[in-house]
Amino acid sequence: MSTAAVTDKRPSTLRAANLPKWSPWAIAAGSIALGIGISLAAGLDSKIQWGLIAAVLFVLGTYVIAASVEGRRQAKDRIATSLVWVAFVIAVVPLVSLIWVTVARGVKVLNVYFLTHSMGVVADTEPGGGIYHAIIGSLEQVGLATLIGAPIGVMTAIYLVEYGRGKLAKSVTFFVDVMTGIPSIVAGLFILSLMLIFKMQPFGFAGSLALAILMMPVVVRSTEEMLKLVPNELREASLALGVPKWRTILKVVLPTSIGGITTGVMLAVARIAGETAPVLLLVFGNPFINNNPFEGAQASLPLYIYQQFANSAGSGAAYDRAWAASLTLIAFVMILNLVARAIARWKAPKTGR
Repeated sequence: MSTAAVTDKRPSTLRAANLPKWSPWAIAAGSIALGIGISLAAGLDSKIQWGLIAAVLFVLGTYVIAASVEGRRQAKDRIATSLVWVAFVIAVVPLVSLIWVTVARGVKVLNVYFLTHSMGVVADTEPGGGIYHAIIGSLEQVGLATLIGAPIGVMTAIYLVEYGRGKLAKSVTFFVDVMTGIPSIVAGLFILSLMLIFKMQPFGFAGSLALAILMMPVVVRSTEEMLKLVPNELREASLALGVPKWRTILKVVLPTSIGGITTGVMLAVARIAGETAPVLLLVFGNPFINNNPFEGAQASLPLYIYQQFANSAGSGAAYDRAWAASLTLIAFVMILNLVARAIARWKAPKTGR
């Protein structure tokens, strides 16, 4: 047997040692056990403190073990990965806790009767009643706000991307950025000042106007980003065929980005669906069913939750109704997000084989 053949069978010394794939899970389990032990020994009762101690031990343990086995260079990569996982867990735990508590407390009175009846003459301290009037109010107010805010937002984004040049476009961009961070109570006060000038009483459409103001900058920003993703080659090809620019936008640009635009609009709708301050100022609330958003006070789900919890003193029938309405609102927002994802996937450009 030749020397070369013997040399080829020797293990390569260039390949460094690697931790097994299950090592992060083992380090995490050990960190959790050690963190609980340290917390109990120190007399710490808060589970949040237990989790933070375990997270620190997980990061340190990952670095020490990886540095001793794989070297410091690979250990730096693993510590970065462990920090990402820790940040992910810290972000997910409050969300899971919120959903768990809402479901556990909301299912107590959430049934068909609760969804199909209004409060009517039921006092806040008495059992019974429902959220049918609040569901009607939220659907009408959010729907009218979408009919106002979505077209204006989309057309503004089209102007900024396709036509916007010079000082006017910069001014519009600046004001859109300012409106993105505007507090909801400011939008409500603006519409309220107009109502006071014209001596108008609270009604549902006033809330829709405030919600539309909050919705427009979100639609503008999301639509603007989607339009920028459309390749310029598609525009140039259409223009080269002699198609007018407005028709190119209508027949080429918008159909290409319609999935992302729809997703942005739906996310904006989900954002305004939970606003309470403008509705509290402008719609005022109503325990009875009011199907006309242009006349009289009207209820909505966020306002219903606030009023029930304010009158519950932390317990009782109103407290249970507030949690059930919260669960309904979360389900409504979740459905909107699922619809947005489905539309985005349905309208996504299809690639050929």
